[in-house]
Amino acid sequence: MEIRVFTEPQQGASYQQLLAVAQCAERNGFNAFFRSDHYQRMGTHFSGLPGPSDAWITLAGIARETSTIRLGTLVNSATFRLPGVLAISVANVDEMSGGRVELGLGAGWYQVEHSSYGIPFLPLGERFNVLEEQLQIITGLWGTPVGADFAFSGKHFTLTDSPALPKPVQSPPPIIVGGGGPKRTPMLAARYAAEFNLPFQNMQRYVEQCDRVRAACTTIGRDPESLVYSTAQVVCVGRNDAEISRRAAAIGRDVDELKANGVCGTPSEAIEKLASWAAHGAPRVYLQFLDLNDLDHIELVGSDILPHL
Repeated sequence: MEIRVFTEPQQGASYQQLLAVAQCAERNGFNAFFRSDHYQRMGTHFSGLPGPSDAWITLAGIARETSTIRLGTLVNSATFRLPGVLAISVANVDEMSGGRVELGLGAGWYQVEHSSYGIPFLPLGERFNVLEEQLQIITGLWGTPVGADFAFSGKHFTLTDSPALPKPVQSPPPIIVGGGGPKRTPMLAARYAAEFNLPFQNMQRYVEQCDRVRAACTTIGRDPESLVYSTAQVVCVGRNDAEISRRAAAIGRDVDELKANGVCGTPSEAIEKLASWAAHGAPRVYLQFLDLNDLDHIELVGSDILPHL
């Protein structure tokens, strides 16, 4: 099983905090460091200070300060960036990292951050249309041979005689598509993704949605096992009850609720929960660390959980 660190910096994190978390994760044997792509905090427990940061700007910096850990987004919002510009940004950071980046891309959902920063927010069906065109364009740009041009004509985007440069180091960087939509999401994952991710759902819903993705793959003649299937779960691990309770309180959550809906408890309890996820078809889990000042939490998971998975 692969365990990845997943952060939510819009809840309150500076670049230096993100860098410290990524370097700590690398030292402690985690497979990857991922961050969300949001421009405003959610809820009232976190201050949101010092304010939002851009996903690919911060990952570019982290790429130059790490050497082995993979880096990516879970997930970029298709409403935030033009697809050609996003393809260039990801390719640039892939070079800066020596080929360690992954692109998670979704339709966007948090209307508040759009109105706060003047970003257009289309109805859901149209956002999925934008997402599909972005996936077509990004994969098309990366897949066009050097020296050839790329063109695209859609409802939302038109590209004419694009040189389709630069090329990423990886051929291509893995694309992650996720979510619980019953129809369009599975088909988009089947057509464009290297990985399907369903975050913050129970195991039954996870299995049901992964089955939909597998069925979509079969429909288009793709091997369903050519995708990686993954989940994301909030983590709250401690050496004893007091430490678990302290960490839960720090993120404004209840221990019993976290045990029901996340990966929470002692290291042995967390290992048992992660083993159950593996048995339900999740060979990769993103652990959402919400208190980014608590590097001991990352070190504890690295020392007492990762070696047993």
